[in-house]
Amino acid sequence: MKSILIAAAIAMVVSILLTPYLIRVFSRQGFGQEIREEGPQGHKAKRGTPTMGGVAIIVAMWAGYGTSHIVSAMTGGRDTPTASGLLVLLLGTGLGIVGFLDDFIKIRKQRNLGLNKTAKMVGQLVVAIVFAILALRFPDERDLTPASDHLSFVRDIAIVSFGGIGFIVFCYLAVSAWSNAVNFTDGLDGLAGGASAMVLGTYVVISFWQFSHDCSRVREAACFDVRDPLDLAVVAAAAMGACIGFLWWNAAPAKIFMGDTGSLALGGLVAGLSMTTRTELLMIVIGGLFVVEMVSVVLQIAVFRTTRRRLFRMAPFHHHFELAGWAETTVIIRFWLLAGVCAMFGLGLFYADWLALGGGV
Repeated sequence: MKSILIAAAIAMVVSILLTPYLIRVFSRQGFGQEIREEGPQGHKAKRGTPTMGGVAIIVAMWAGYGTSHIVSAMTGGRDTPTASGLLVLLLGTGLGIVGFLDDFIKIRKQRNLGLNKTAKMVGQLVVAIVFAILALRFPDERDLTPASDHLSFVRDIAIVSFGGIGFIVFCYLAVSAWSNAVNFTDGLDGLAGGASAMVLGTYVVISFWQFSHDCSRVREAACFDVRDPLDLAVVAAAAMGACIGFLWWNAAPAKIFMGDTGSLALGGLVAGLSMTTRTELLMIVIGGLFVVEMVSVVLQIAVFRTTRRRLFRMAPFHHHFELAGWAETTVIIRFWLLAGVCAMFGLGLFYADWLALGGGV
């Protein structure tokens, strides 16, 4: 528990202190956000706001994670970096690099389009494949690897197995879906950062619960076979703290945007956590806001191509309400409430499954 608290606290402090420095540097360099011409008119005033603030989130989460383990080692603790924790962090960082390139091209070409679809897809594909291959390696003494080639809800579903190649394909689909879903959500000040903090906080609880009821430590039917649950809780706590610290400057009216650097990194983190904690299908509930935002885009495109009419005033979904007359802060707060409800409902399903299998008996 001490490592989790240290990771969250250090990441939050680093993020709060580093972000204003990035605001000054990026402002001097002219690294300002380009705004979609067809977007809400009120957003045009945001043109030139520094972007790529996701750099602060990535640096802060690594600082929180690293510091927690250094303190643990200095105080005689046994909490050491693990394959699972490092792979999730590297997945998020790798996607953050893809997002950084996307943001940088937007800035240099002064347009709202960075990497083309093929280049971004290739970047996500390479990062996902490396993660998938490594996640099925590094077995511990129980022969558990960081991820499993079985589909999972709250734990592995034994009858649904992908196999090695199938898992790589599934991993790419999951990484691409979640990174793009968070990216779609990042359209209003603080929306993606606040929602991500709630999802990551939920995974702190889930991972720590899995650690407390690990099959190698307790004898109960509802125990969990997860390779490194405590370290995954530290990763989730560090990322959550980084998001909260960044929100200090990103909340409306935002002084800096996370850009694709942050949104793709956060999407990669939640995808990686879902696979390493064996909760891939449960993540659809926990990250329900991200799912709604992504589905709104898919539906908008599908309906427009088939009927030449728009289902929503504008997609992603949050823009629909802006164009309907809602104030931006109203949309943000109500969507945060939706994100919180989804996270709590997902946590409830997790706990209900544990009880149903005889947990605590």
